[in-house]
Amino acid sequence: MEYFKSMKIIKPAIFLFLFFAGSVYSQTFPNYGKFNQSRVQEFWQQIDDIFNDPNFNSASWGVVIKSLETGEYLYKRNEDKLFMPASNLKLFTTSAGLMLLGKYYHFITNLYINGTLDGSILQGDLIIQGFGDPTIGGRFSDGDVYKVYNQWADSLLSLGIDEIKGNLIGDDNTFDDNGLGSGWAWDYESYWYSAPTGAISFNDNCVDIIVKPTKSGLPAEITIVPDTRYVTIINKVNTTNLNTNSDIDVYREKGTNIITVFGKIAENSEEKKTSATVNNPTQYSMVVLKEVLQRKGIKVSGYAADLDEEITNLDYNGLVKLFTYYSPSLEEIIKITNKNSRNFYAEQILKAIGYEKNGYGSIENGVKEIKKLSRDFGINPENFIMVDGSGLSRLNLVTPRQIVDLLSFIYRNEIFPVFLESLPIAGIDGTLARRLRKSKAENNVKAKTGYIDGVRSLSGYVNTADKEAVTFTMIVNNYIVPSALADNLQDLVCLRLANFSRK
Repeated sequence: MEYFKSMKIIKPAIFLFLFFAGSVYSQTFPNYGKFNQSRVQEFWQQIDDIFNDPNFNSASWGVVIKSLETGEYLYKRNEDKLFMPASNLKLFTTSAGLMLLGKYYHFITNLYINGTLDGSILQGDLIIQGFGDPTIGGRFSDGDVYKVYNQWADSLLSLGIDEIKGNLIGDDNTFDDNGLGSGWAWDYESYWYSAPTGAISFNDNCVDIIVKPTKSGLPAEITIVPDTRYVTIINKVNTTNLNTNSDIDVYREKGTNIITVFGKIAENSEEKKTSATVNNPTQYSMVVLKEVLQRKGIKVSGYAADLDEEITNLDYNGLVKLFTYYSPSLEEIIKITNKNSRNFYAEQILKAIGYEKNGYGSIENGVKEIKKLSRDFGINPENFIMVDGSGLSRLNLVTPRQIVDLLSFIYRNEIFPVFLESLPIAGIDGTLARRLRKSKAENNVKAKTGYIDGVRSLSGYVNTADKEAVTFTMIVNNYIVPSALADNLQDLVCLRLANFSRK
């Protein structure tokens, strides 16, 4: 606002300069009209009023709104202060993935024989070498969690293998074994949004839990997908009378696969679905694969295990590769990551960057590459903190200006069409599907949401009423009111932007 206040008294020479500069501006951007600055000033004051909401007096808002056509800042507030970004950090991870790996990048998984073939019998182990594929499960196969493993079983049968007189061993050594990110809250660990990462993964490293009511006063019925013996379910869900609200929660004992499902479900309720994480994703994947192979008629004499527990030195030069499985493209994976804000996918992408650029999939290696890339965005890598790929950690710190600098760079980069297509669309899909419906912002605002306790963020793109492309970020930290109030302020700003005209 200081800039606009200083415009009230102007010396003649300065006035002539501004007059001619304004003429050039109007010729360059004729659609923005004669009263450009007064409209921007009015807009700035309106946005100030929104963020001065007394509900957030004890919180901090960081906001930057910038024209992508003129480079002009339409609004700034605490633009260079550090904020926890929550899932807006995925903007860094996914854009870096597209730039460093390419939209056609595919995760691979190799299947090898460690032994010999004796007719239809494999005398030895089946080795699965993983490189971080996050997609094996139901998300890319219309909910059929077994589809990929069934395909592998069919491939083994087509090769004439119907018995394995050895073990199923998962080699996850392309990634580190640190499944959880630095600064992740311990009480998040049971929930799907804290799924551990790994070079070998299955079903987002979760089990899906379906709870169905029975009769009032009796325990509910619980089934799990995949139907595996790898986890133990303790049922503490009661069926209640018709007038109560359903409330289901889960807790996995740390370091185990004992999952307690507790709460209540109304007798007339539809089934409820939730998910819980698993411990040791590699062994989980191998156990489920063994169960699938056996259902397909392939006998497995040995057990399912993590390579670290079985073989210390494995020389792939002496093994026979059966086949390689390729994931969907990174372009498709990033849509899931951003539209639905999947933390697990973001962490896998970050580690894949680390592996492809440094030969080892770790958060540190991935962050190192993003820090290098940040100089291209105009961001000093020493001036922000990134400790995971998803934004789940409270240790991540970025400034609003840095996010807008990133989004401005992407806007002019070849990845922009793919990146833009990955963002939630207001009133249409993803995490913005229920927001800004039946307004001028619907199908116009395309932005990434973010949430952890006390943090709400929204960053992306919008076209004004003049069809002027604008990028923005809005982050609030340390609020204690309902998150819906933060959403309301963000939505109000998006509406003002969608209706903003310089004319």
